[in-house]
Amino acid sequence: MKTLVIGTGGREHALALALSRDPEPGEVHAAPGNPGIADVATLHDVDPLDGTAVADLAERLGVDLVVVGPEAPLVAGVADVVRERGIAVFGPSGDAARIEGSKAFAKEVMAAADVPTALARVCTTADQVAAALDAFGAPYVVKDDGLAAGKGVVVTEDRQAALDHAAGCQQVLVEEFLDGPEVSLFAITDGTTVYPLQPAQDFKRLGDDDAGPNTGGMGAYTPLPWAPAGLVDEVLARVLQPTVDHLAASGTPFSGLLYAGLALTSRGVRVVEFNARFGDPETQALLRLLESPLGPLLRAAAEGTLADVEPPRWRSGAAVAVVMASRGYPASSSRGDRITGTGALDADPDVDVVHAGTALEGDHLVTAGGRVLAVTAVGTDLADARSQAYRGVAAVEFDGAQWRTDIAARAARAAQEEQA
Repeated sequence: MKTLVIGTGGREHALALALSRDPEPGEVHAAPGNPGIADVATLHDVDPLDGTAVADLAERLGVDLVVVGPEAPLVAGVADVVRERGIAVFGPSGDAARIEGSKAFAKEVMAAADVPTALARVCTTADQVAAALDAFGAPYVVKDDGLAAGKGVVVTEDRQAALDHAAGCQQVLVEEFLDGPEVSLFAITDGTTVYPLQPAQDFKRLGDDDAGPNTGGMGAYTPLPWAPAGLVDEVLARVLQPTVDHLAASGTPFSGLLYAGLALTSRGVRVVEFNARFGDPETQALLRLLESPLGPLLRAAAEGTLADVEPPRWRSGAAVAVVMASRGYPASSSRGDRITGTGALDADPDVDVVHAGTALEGDHLVTAGGRVLAVTAVGTDLADARSQAYRGVAAVEFDGAQWRTDIAARAARAAQEEQA
């Protein structure tokens, strides 16, 4: 099979890696890609937001499948243009991708499908925001209605900070605060059949112990030994399948990757948000444990034949991804800092260095964004995977590098105590 992955980040590198490791990988292409993706795929220069250019490239290469990675091209309708050319594409239509592109639309879908979620008010004026904040009380939750690269949400005890965040957005959702741990549950769907992946957890805050500002994600791990028994079945029945069924019935079928961000509250499972694509950095950890070939799953979803392919199978053990970010992230990012040490990990079968914000200056790898790379490792259990991942982090160096030291630490410690 010949596959074209669209995007430049860590999610796309993880997808290209997994596709290249399939038993019958065929050819893997990527556009525009990054230096890490270039190790496993042939790169092509294209604007990922230009549907016509993407479709032209796919036709020129004669690919069997296009995988649109990032949310912005999906919301812009890039998958629609490719699909209109008769090329199989993994990714929802622009209309269906509104489930991520507009949080207000997502709330409408959840209400119609009877999916449990937080109470919310859609606000367009400062007075509306103030009234909603007072109605729900602290902690205050304010979400930019549109795409914000994972950084459009503020959760704070500071009412003024909540008001300030809202003032920078055209339209926001003010929500009730949901207690309990958060879980990411992805599902591959063709618009009818839904195959959930195993749960993962990511770490949104910049610093250890969830201190500091929200980011696009500073690390992730899977599986979740502490997750309630039957969680996946419950979410499939109460969240994922009803959402997919409602979108199909309303004339907006969703095929691709449906990402449910969940809170396991004292009142039960609640949906925090939906995304319309693989999440970053959970994808890095999840795909490292996927035993099933990825390509056939994605192609079947794109062609409407997912029920003919076996559900995803998983390897034993655990995977941990630790993000290394550049100086100044998330407020800004340092570019052009030389990255060293990645080559020392190339031969390690248990560790991947998944590139996101990297570039080449001559022969030198340099930083080119906020989240620079994720060191992803597998192990026999979470403690072993953590050890391998942080050993990899210690080998990689660049000026101003930031990373959390506590990714999966609590879960690993709890699992060890339970076994003792």
